[in-house]
Amino acid sequence: MLQESTIPVTGGNKAEALTQMGFANLVQHMTLVNWIVFIALIVMSVLSIYWIVYNFIKHIRLKSRSDRVVNTFWETPNAQDAIRFMEEQPASEPFSKVALDAAQAAAHHQRHDGGRLAESMSRSEFVDRALRQAVTRESMKLEEGLTVLATVGATAPFVGLLGTVWGIYNALIRIGASGQADIGSVAGPVGEALIMTAIGLGVAIPAVLSYNFFVRLNRGVNAKLDTFAHDLHDFFATGARVGDSR
Repeated sequence: MLQESTIPVTGGNKAEALTQMGFANLVQHMTLVNWIVFIALIVMSVLSIYWIVYNFIKHIRLKSRSDRVVNTFWETPNAQDAIRFMEEQPASEPFSKVALDAAQAAAHHQRHDGGRLAESMSRSEFVDRALRQAVTRESMKLEEGLTVLATVGATAPFVGLLGTVWGIYNALIRIGASGQADIGSVAGPVGEALIMTAIGLGVAIPAVLSYNFFVRLNRGVNAKLDTFAHDLHDFFATGARVGDSR
């Protein structure tokens, strides 16, 4: 008779524990700290999704335009036509902006030929400085949003863990106040609090993966920018096209 009376109670405790592990039950017992943590994770998720989509679209457009821009510049016989084509490119296209800065630097040095500028710095040095600044500027533009993704990936798990610790703390207080310390009473609130950690990991993992992905893409773009900048330097410093030397 004793065994028969304990079986339903155990089953009832398990069923009650399972009902306390859902997200709806978590929301019902949220405190101010839990709400702050939850809203922070939502904001982090929205920001990471925005920058993931933004950078993904940016790299798709960049890949479709970069080769065409570079090839058109070298294949256009007239340098003025090539510069005019670069001016028509959108502001987000880095290769055309680097070429325009090099052309402007060369033209500026030529206008002041014989003056103090030409005496203090040769044309090659002046164009080289302009190209370095342009490549650095465009490389920084490529990194837009990566700081946010890195921050979300590094902090979201700990923010979720904070919500879990605070949730377990409040759950233990509720359990102590009720006077029930069996496994069914403890498992439900603790499992409910662990949802915050799961949410934090769900926010962090896509941010970390996308950050590493975009860093690798940026490394390839920067390598192409450096190569293009060296060719531009040779062209504007000597007047010989890259295609003519091949």
